[in-house]
This record gives sequence, C-alpha cells and structure tokens, in this order.
Amino acid sequence: MTAPPQQNVRAALLLALAGFAILSVGDAVVKTMAGQWPGTAVAMLRYCAGALGLALLVALVEGRKAFRIPLPWLQLARGAGVALATICFFLGVMAIPLADATAIQFTSPIITAMLAPVFLKERTGVAVWLAMALAFAGVLVVLRPNLLALGPAALYPLGAAAGMACLVICNRKAAGAASPLAMQFYAALMAAPIITAATLLLAATGLPGFQVGLPPASVVVKCLLVACSATGGHMLIYMAAVRASAAVVAPMTYVQLLVAGALSWAIFDTVPDLSTFAGAALIIGGGLLLWRAHKPKVVPEPE
Repeated sequence: MTAPPQQNVRAALLLALAGFAILSVGDAVVKTMAGQWPGTAVAMLRYCAGALGLALLVALVEGRKAFRIPLPWLQLARGAGVALATICFFLGVMAIPLADATAIQFTSPIITAMLAPVFLKERTGVAVWLAMALAFAGVLVVLRPNLLALGPAALYPLGAAAGMACLVICNRKAAGAASPLAMQFYAALMAAPIITAATLLLAATGLPGFQVGLPPASVVVKCLLVACSATGGHMLIYMAAVRASAAVVAPMTYVQLLVAGALSWAIFDTVPDLSTFAGAALIIGGGLLLWRAHKPKVVPEPE
C-alpha cells in the first residue's frame, strides 16, 4: 500500500531534522578553525574534497551514466546556492559566536516561504506560517541582547540564509532528476569551482583575512571531516525536500539553534543565557505545531 501523503511529510520532517543537526556539528568543527585559515579557503578545501569523494562514490555505485548531468542549469543554480551559503556562513562562524551566526541564518525559512509560491507554485498553509512565526520570534528573543553589537558581521549569515533558500527551492524543482547521491555530487561539482574562484579573487584583493597560505595538518583533517558530515546532512535534507514541500521542510532548520547552543556550551564554554532558553522554547513550540499539523490521520480499513 502506498504511504499516505501525511506519512511522507512526517518522514520528510525527520530526515530534515537529522540533516540540519548534522550540519550544526560540522559548523562547530569549522568554528574551531577560526584564525588558523581563512573561511573562504576552508570552504574551498571542504567542497573540493567533497566533490572528489562524491565523484568516486558515484562512480562505484551508479557507474558512468550518473556523470550525465540532468537539468544542468538547475544544477548550476543549486551549486551557486550552496557556494553562497557555505562561504557566507563559514565567514560568519569565524567572526561571531556560533549560536548567533546560526540564529541569524534562520531567516532562511522565511525567504524560502516567500519564494516558494513564486518559483514552485506551492500554497503555504496557515499552520506552516504560524510555525515559522513562532520559530522566528524565538530567534529574535535569542538575538535581542546582541544584535546591535554584532555589526556588519551579521550580514554573513544573512547571505548564508539566502543561499540555503535558493538550495531548498532548487532541490524541490530538481526532485526526481537523479538519485540523492548523484544530486549531492552535482551540487558539490558545481559549487567547488565557484567557491575556488571566490577564494582566489578575494585573496587577490589583498584584504586581511582572505590571504591563503599552506594550512596546518589539523585544518586539512577537520576540512575532510566537515566534507563528510556536511555531505551526509545535505543528502538527508534533499531527501526531505523530495517528500514534502519546501515551505514545510525549511522550518526544521531551527533545530540547528538547539544543537549549536549545546555545542557552544560544551566546546567553547559559551553558556546560553535566559533569552536563549526562552527563544529555544518558542522554536520547539513551532516545530511541535508543524509536526501536529501534519500528523497522519487514521483511516479505517473497509470491512
């Protein structure tokens, strides 16, 4: 028997929940590299390694046919979204606290929900908007004491939010074009040269903080670790977007705030304050509302 649409949505929410949580773990690893190598260079190495690893994996699992890229312009748009999100967020994580950078990026679901009716012709339900409103209110509560102090560095996570919104929209439009593994390879393949070009161009400007030298061995190892974890996280998010609308999947990104807060406390000794706990409560409330709105209805079997 084919799974009802509601069950597909719940499966999508679980996949997205796991995917975004894994991404937060990788973000914490990136934070530990602050001051050791430029954020742009870290993003470049992470995606070049990811593209190479995925190419080998795709060749072993799916063979040569997987290297015929479907919808190339759409794959390029996915890669551009990934490139923008990665560069901006890596720069943001290295410039401001992890939890703050993660929270600012949570404007991504709002951007996604605004773009979905235009590019995907999707109707956004009242429950989804209410869930996003609760979660976004939670983000504002978390940031309230620190927003003005962050200054221009707060723009980096906003750029990351725009990139993630582009990725979610394009994932939905590309649904079914290839296997999840191949789709991750296409995104990395397109993103790697874009990030590399941006890294070299910024290094050529001579601006401090963008000069690329030989990285320490520990940085190389951490970049490879981030490449593996991020690839797994993005694959889960793509699988979620295939099963449900972009506006439904996007709010699950708010779990990153909870994971980032816990990691900041455990690794960087940044203890969340009362506003962080209050904002987290609103975020969890939004997630529970979204879950309940898509709870499968029991349909009695015919006698």
